[in-house]
Amino acid sequence: MTLTKRDLVVRISEETGLIQIQVFDVVQKTLNYITEALAQGGKVELRNFGVFDVKIRKARVGRNPNKPDVDVPIPARATVKFKAGKEMRAEVLKLTPKS
Repeated sequence: MTLTKRDLVVRISEETGLIQIQVFDVVQKTLNYITEALAQGGKVELRNFGVFDVKIRKARVGRNPNKPDVDVPIPARATVKFKAGKEMRAEVLKLTPKS
């Protein structure tokens, strides 16, 4: 199952009775502020949900599988890492198949 931004807006609108446009604006502003904080090199911590953090990946040498004898330099770059919070981790662990 994939949960889209639209799905979130509809579900929140139905539960709260707010107009979908209002809910969409709040959801979009929330995502914009998270993006803005990360773009400035900050960290976003949402208790019981998780932490978004910017990490710098080191430069490295990669290989093209079609031409394994040729090295391809991959430059350093910033990426966003997410670490799930305690409650989210507990919920996701319930999906673990029992052996």
